[in-house]
Amino acid sequence: MSTASTCMLQGGFELPGFMSEGNFTIGGIFPLHYRVELPQTDFKTPPVSAHCRGFDPRAFRWALTMRLAVEEINRSKDLLPNHTLGYKILDSCATPVTAQRAVLAVLNGEDSRENTMCSASSPLLAVIGESGSSQSIVVSRTLQPFRIPMISYFSTCACLSDRTQFPTFFRVVPSDDYQVKAVAQLLKHFGWTWIGVVTEDHDYGRFALQGLKKEIENTDICLAYHEMIPKDYSTEKVLKILEVMRMSTARVVVVFSGEGEFYPFLKEFSKQNITGIQWIASEAWVSASVLAETYPFLDGTIGFAVRKGYVPNLRDYVTTVDPWNYPSNVLVQELWETLYACSPPSAATTNTQLSPCTGHETVQEQHSAYMNTTSPRVAYNVYKGVYAIAHSLHNLIQCTPGHGPFLNGSCADVSTIQPWQLQHYLQDVSFFISGEKVNFDMKGDSIPSYDLINWQRDTYGQIQFVTVGLYDGARVAGKELVIDKDTIKWTGQRKEVLVSVCSDSCPPGSRKAVRAGEPICCFDCVPCDSGKISNETDSIDCMACPEDFWSNTDGTHCVPKVVEFLSHDAMGVTLTVIAIVGACLTVSVLAVFLYHRSTPIVRVNNSELSFFILLSLTLCFLCALVFIGEPTSWSCMLRHTAFSITFSLCISCILGKTLVVLAAFTATRPGNNIMKWLGPRQQRVIIFSCTLVQVVICAAWLISAPPFPSRNTQYQRSKIILECSVGSDLAFWCVLGYIGLLACLCFVLAFLARKLPGNFNEAKYITFSMLIFCAVWLAFVPAYVSSPGKFTVAVEIFAILASSFGLLLCLFAPKCYIILIKPEKNTKNHLMGKEQ
Repeated sequence: MSTASTCMLQGGFELPGFMSEGNFTIGGIFPLHYRVELPQTDFKTPPVSAHCRGFDPRAFRWALTMRLAVEEINRSKDLLPNHTLGYKILDSCATPVTAQRAVLAVLNGEDSRENTMCSASSPLLAVIGESGSSQSIVVSRTLQPFRIPMISYFSTCACLSDRTQFPTFFRVVPSDDYQVKAVAQLLKHFGWTWIGVVTEDHDYGRFALQGLKKEIENTDICLAYHEMIPKDYSTEKVLKILEVMRMSTARVVVVFSGEGEFYPFLKEFSKQNITGIQWIASEAWVSASVLAETYPFLDGTIGFAVRKGYVPNLRDYVTTVDPWNYPSNVLVQELWETLYACSPPSAATTNTQLSPCTGHETVQEQHSAYMNTTSPRVAYNVYKGVYAIAHSLHNLIQCTPGHGPFLNGSCADVSTIQPWQLQHYLQDVSFFISGEKVNFDMKGDSIPSYDLINWQRDTYGQIQFVTVGLYDGARVAGKELVIDKDTIKWTGQRKEVLVSVCSDSCPPGSRKAVRAGEPICCFDCVPCDSGKISNETDSIDCMACPEDFWSNTDGTHCVPKVVEFLSHDAMGVTLTVIAIVGACLTVSVLAVFLYHRSTPIVRVNNSELSFFILLSLTLCFLCALVFIGEPTSWSCMLRHTAFSITFSLCISCILGKTLVVLAAFTATRPGNNIMKWLGPRQQRVIIFSCTLVQVVICAAWLISAPPFPSRNTQYQRSKIILECSVGSDLAFWCVLGYIGLLACLCFVLAFLARKLPGNFNEAKYITFSMLIFCAVWLAFVPAYVSSPGKFTVAVEIFAILASSFGLLLCLFAPKCYIILIKPEKNTKNHLMGKEQ
């Protein structure tokens, strides 16, 4: 028994379509209907085939384009001369199951007599189809055991590029790998970082979502939600999806779905009061005129479409297809009923609900794009696919024996061409059509290229698919997307780009702080810490300023730090004036004393010491001036040494005067000759010796660790404090300690002599002056340690001036009072208390 006699069809296919005989047969599968109604099953009788509903004129035009291309090729004298192409075009109803039935029908024929697959190879050499990725997956796997190549005109799922699973699959439309790259760049270009995604429940939607997530993984774009349109349409599930969209703050929604699955979803969406959505369309529905005309709220939609092309004579060819030329074709009847909403006068008429056609009807508005053939997109891909097969067959037929690609340089037998032989040539085919080069890479993919489409209404209210940009995968990375923003019309007639972010951008001067448990797009803006800046929007972190710089008040720029030192500002000028006044006052007192140097009050207790004290006080006042101004190496060394030596000289002179006062009043006792040990010479020795000790300490200080200018950036990080570092803290406190020691010794001696007789006991004034001196310098220590910046220097100057004024006034004011105001008391008897 022959194998062929045992093969028989198990049931009728009942799939309408177009067929034509030829030397070489190719198949065509198109979604001529966009939904399927499943019949009721009682499990008692054989199940009835699913009913296709919702005629799609757009897909019908694709099928007509395939017929047009085949007829052009058959008339051509250059391409496949002396050979003709035949075709079998069937309907997939936009579902995988029906697509499989269609491809089996193409393979088997309509009855067992045509079933050559049982006894030999199938006469089918290639298939043009399908539009949906899920359908293409089923069709490709069905054709794979027979090694029959298929060229898809609209299936974009990246999964189909896997040559291990789909070794016979080719396509003239870019892979979703490139579409999701384009969508991600579009989102980034317009700053849409908070988006929703709606996909169909098929491989196309799943793989597109997977690819989009991968593209936005390392960007600032986040998914607010992802919802899937149920495969078996359920109003309840769709309402849940719409509620998610209503509650979400994401205003941009990316939709990966075919128009068949998306149409009923939009029908329910239109019933809900959801506004302000910017739709991003995938190429599967971005040029679906039936959606654009039916749902006006989609105006402003933007998305990527396959590049448009030119199909010659397409409009004329489409207009020839009518019920009068094809009276028995059910598809043509459905086309007419859909386009004109009337029943054509033909034998195939079954719809009694429509009025008979009169010939004066106009095309229904939602299907007006059927006749728009000036810039076809998917139809152009169908056209390219048919020509790719024709050029491959032509190259196969032109093979020269001995130079062929098969075993031992052989060529294919033209009378029995095997599909796998055609695939070999299909892989290497390269030709130009309408100025575009057509070829395939090793994965069966074509060159990725998209038009960026914007849905706009013209002045007549007609929807227009306006090209507002392009994406060219052949360009340099990062430069693939080109957009003409001025030509875009946004949803809701907006003129500005809609904002869709989870959190507003952080301005310069702040950084993003991600909220715990939320996507990275949801964040708070935290001002930069002092000393740090961010000069960009949405900075992840703030940058620290260089050491000599500090942040401005806005935290956007690093500015040079304020350099602080006791300059000749208000404070510096005030202290300078006080110091000069003190010095001048001291010089004035010195002049008065010189003028009255022969009077008793000047001569008492050694006038030479008074002159020394006045001279050293003048130097004390003047040394305060060295502390004002920008510190230098010389001024730092001079400050502390001049201050310490002049004060040591002054206190040493006062100490000498105290000893003289004490000795003068005790020398009056019988047998006491202490004055011979405290003569002028001895007093000079005491002053010199006491001052020399301080000079030695200062010399050791300057030699071992001299004071030097330093830049203090630690006390106040926003400022640079120019100060004189003491070099050696031990030497600094030794200098102060020595002055303090002399002052204390002088205070003790003067205190002991305070009750000695005489109207002018100078010991009392010395005691009081030393009391003021010690109080000032004891208060200086904590104030010096705690005062910041230039105030440290100001405190030290204040201590110098205060102690100098204290000594000047306590020691010399009483004497000047007598000299200038009470000259009658300037007598020896009065001073000794011997006046009657």
